[in-house]
Amino acid sequence: MEPKGLKFAMVSTFYPPYSFGGDGMHIYRLSNELAKRGHTVDVFHCEDAYLLMNGARPGGKFPNEHGVRVVGLKSSAGPLSPLATQQTGRPFFKKALKTALDGGDYDVIHFNNMSLIGISALSYGSPDAIRLYTTHEHWLICPMHVLWKFNREVCTEKSCLSCQVRGKRPPQLWRYGNLMQQHLEKVDRFLSPSRFTLRKHLEDGLDIPIVHMPYFLPPYADGDMQAVESGSRTDKPFFLFVGRLEKIKGLQNVIPIFRRRGDLELVIAGDGEYGDELKDLASGSKNIRFLGRVDQAKLKDLYSGASAVIVPSICYETFGIIIIEAYSRKTPVIVNDLGALPEVVEDSGGGFIFRSEEELESAMDKLASDTALRRDLGENGYRAYRKYWDADAHLERYLALIDEVRKEKAGKDEEIIPVSRVVKESRQAV
Repeated sequence: MEPKGLKFAMVSTFYPPYSFGGDGMHIYRLSNELAKRGHTVDVFHCEDAYLLMNGARPGGKFPNEHGVRVVGLKSSAGPLSPLATQQTGRPFFKKALKTALDGGDYDVIHFNNMSLIGISALSYGSPDAIRLYTTHEHWLICPMHVLWKFNREVCTEKSCLSCQVRGKRPPQLWRYGNLMQQHLEKVDRFLSPSRFTLRKHLEDGLDIPIVHMPYFLPPYADGDMQAVESGSRTDKPFFLFVGRLEKIKGLQNVIPIFRRRGDLELVIAGDGEYGDELKDLASGSKNIRFLGRVDQAKLKDLYSGASAVIVPSICYETFGIIIIEAYSRKTPVIVNDLGALPEVVEDSGGGFIFRSEEELESAMDKLASDTALRRDLGENGYRAYRKYWDADAHLERYLALIDEVRKEKAGKDEEIIPVSRVVKESRQAV
């Protein structure tokens, strides 16, 4: 009996183009890689939530594989729908989601960013379905998502109510009952992008079956490998920052270094609500360039041309997708010693970890002046990317985990045809 593809439901508040960051991109990549390997995927996301936060419909095109069907949840209540969910933890005005999951006969229901979908949706669907949950953020243990306290420092001691008030978020009183634990018990496995985030959830007291499952990048398109091998650096070294322009990303601690170092250039790709303040901070410095949001093709060229990518986040990142994007272009990184960022560098040997402004500047000087060092670190990062963070490596781990849960739910004596074989049998077609 040959293994057949599984039927997946992906549930998330955000999905491209109705998304803001790395969680949506990971779900997009995972859904389409599953479809390439013979599985079918129905994606459910909340259009109302995106429109509430963004104020306008998104731009950009994100084509999906034939096996991916996207369902945007929207209601006549408009912004009241996600607001009601935020306050109650329940998917008010999203009856279509329950109907679809209960009647969809899904093999796997994979929950992602559930903040404006509702925690109680974890109980939707057949009890026989395998339920997974990826902790893209720290939302299960932090109402503000990112363990960033009072908009000024990482959270080491909880003051959730006052933090929500100062952050202009309505307090979520439902968190103080048993609603969350009641529905978390329905999940078979929680997936953490980093070992750091895994530990954070357990240290906070959550009694959940959680495993380490890092992010990945999709395969190269035709011609990309040649571009990586022949990627050239500019004569004048430049360092690259990629990401949303927010205070928690730490760029305000990097710009002053470049203001006094006219021999080095900083290129900033991204936009966000903190952008105007950062531009004021960099005012008058010709060696600091703000590009705004750039498309993927241009971003790849920027990665390939940079001396290094600087990731100076001052919050607890759950992974650091920017790091492996740099590695995929054989570009080293310099990261702050906080959250999940150091473990990615330690696993790869693909860059430097800094703990002070002096260490950051020292790493920059080494990579700007030593071509051989830059090349060696870039090669280290690239090898680690291919070993740990490319699509094949991720899908093998992901589907093997599903096989493991299937065996548990079926009982040890029942023979289970490993669906993870679908990955190996379809590689040539990918």
